[in-house]
Amino acid sequence: MTYRKLLFSLILVFKFLDFAQAQVPGFFMKEAARKVRIPFYSSNSLIILPVSINGKGSINFLVDTGVRSNILFSKTLGDALGLEYTRRLSIAGADGSTVIMAQVSPINTLDMGPIEGRLQSLLVLEEDFFELESVIGVPVYGIIGYEFFKFNPVKINYDEGFIDFYRENSIKWKPPFYRKLDLAIEENKAYITAKINQKNGPKLEAKLLIDTGANHGLLLNQETSDAIKMPPVYIESQLGQSLGGVLYGFIGRVNSLKLKNLSMREVLTSYPERNTFSEIIVATGRQGSLGSEVLGRTRLILDYPKKRALVRKGENFYAPFEFDMSGLVLRKIPNDDNRIYVSEVRAGSPAYKTGILPFDEILTLNKVPIFLYELSDVFKMLRSEEGKEIQLEMRRYQGNDLTNYNDYKVSIFLKKQI
Repeated sequence: MTYRKLLFSLILVFKFLDFAQAQVPGFFMKEAARKVRIPFYSSNSLIILPVSINGKGSINFLVDTGVRSNILFSKTLGDALGLEYTRRLSIAGADGSTVIMAQVSPINTLDMGPIEGRLQSLLVLEEDFFELESVIGVPVYGIIGYEFFKFNPVKINYDEGFIDFYRENSIKWKPPFYRKLDLAIEENKAYITAKINQKNGPKLEAKLLIDTGANHGLLLNQETSDAIKMPPVYIESQLGQSLGGVLYGFIGRVNSLKLKNLSMREVLTSYPERNTFSEIIVATGRQGSLGSEVLGRTRLILDYPKKRALVRKGENFYAPFEFDMSGLVLRKIPNDDNRIYVSEVRAGSPAYKTGILPFDEILTLNKVPIFLYELSDVFKMLRSEEGKEIQLEMRRYQGNDLTNYNDYKVSIFLKKQI
């Protein structure tokens, strides 16, 4: 073969590869490179990225390895973006009992700057769901799931707040200081095996879902194994907000969680209540999941094509796991300027003893107007130091009349409950 024929053949091959890539749903670099870097906003180690849909505007999406499909939380927003729908379906809420109706928009482009999601399907919720903002503290309009990870290694640097998105097969060896974990990809979700030393039960070797979109640390589903035992000390609490409503259960601790030879101690652990979704969890063969409270303490590479996770210690790997010491479950009013209210007060807690009630609104925290705080900063303060005094100015409305209220002041002294 002559040099000219060889060059012509190579050009045809590369053009075919470019054409084939353009026809396959997935996320791809816009320009040829070994890697590109995307900064993200982090709230309690949840990963939030601005995304443009079909070239229109830019809205916040949560990057979530725990879901198969991309989701847009609002059909109102989808209609405004001019999305086209091909079919209607129902999806089960995470509480196992709520049925949520959604429209399927099958072909969309999701632009993240140097990365582009091509031929992306979106599940668009018919009933607007903006409850994540009330928990996270910033507006989030959707979720990006498996598609973002399926072709390319993705390195998450929680300490500095960026993602490195690598060309396929560009990480051929294990980088220095990283430990390799086998990654199982099942039904478009990623699982690893970890060792757990319980306080009140046998040692476990547990199959755990990697769930970057969950704000817990370790979660164990008791219905999946008789070996999972509740610790001797635990409290009943809300575990998080999800599609379908608030999840309830218990919070305790395990002695240790070991990923390869990286060991975390006294890890906060969620034990959700059994529900109608439990059968589906049991069918996956998993015993629980790892959320952002654990993952956010690491430097993490998820390499779905090679079925491996690479992990090393982050800057706060050894920081103690602390739970809220006030007894206040707080929420932000969605689409408002940092107005924070009390969703729930745990019985017997320091806040409960001061007489604070659900739906009371916080006006100032330690004499600083509450709108100057991010919700995540308030959470950190309420789990910061046992014995610390937290001064609150509160407002209690009378019924639904927002012009009729009483303001009052209280002090809470933080106390560990677990």
